[in-house]
Amino acid sequence: MPHSFNKIWIHAIWATKERIPLIHQRIEQKLYQFIAGQLREQGCPVRIVNGMPDHIHCLFLLSPQKSIAEVIKQIKGSSSHFVNQANLISEKFSWQTGYAAYSVSESGVEKVFEYIKNQKSHHQKKVFQQEYDEFIKLYGLENK
Repeated sequence: MPHSFNKIWIHAIWATKERIPLIHQRIEQKLYQFIAGQLREQGCPVRIVNGMPDHIHCLFLLSPQKSIAEVIKQIKGSSSHFVNQANLISEKFSWQTGYAAYSVSESGVEKVFEYIKNQKSHHQKKVFQQEYDEFIKLYGLENK
C-alpha cells in the first residue's frame, strides 16, 4: 500500500488540580476555544470541547505524527499557561497530573459528541466520581 491512512477518534478527559472548580462560566468558552485551537495546531481536528467547572472532555482526531501523551501534555501545559497569563481567574490555574483517553469508533462519534455537548445536564443526574467509576468499569480498567 503506497499511502498510510488513519482515523483515530479520541475522547479525552482530565480534571483541574484537586478537582477544584476553577473553570468558571465566564471563562469556559475562552478556555475551550483555546484548547480547540491548540489541538488543531497539533494536527488534531476537533469535534468538541466542553465540560464542567472541575473537568473537561475533548473529542478529536489524533494526528498520525503525535502520541496521545504528547497531545494531552501540550494541551494541559499551554492551557494552564493561557489562563494564568491572561489572569482569567484570581486563583492559580492548573490541571491534575493524569488524564483518561479512549478510542471512539466512527459509529460512536455522534453519541460521544452528544454526551460531551450535554455535560451540564448529564452532571445534574450523575456526579463526576460516578461517571469516572462507570468509565473505568466500561473500559475494563478496574483493579483486579
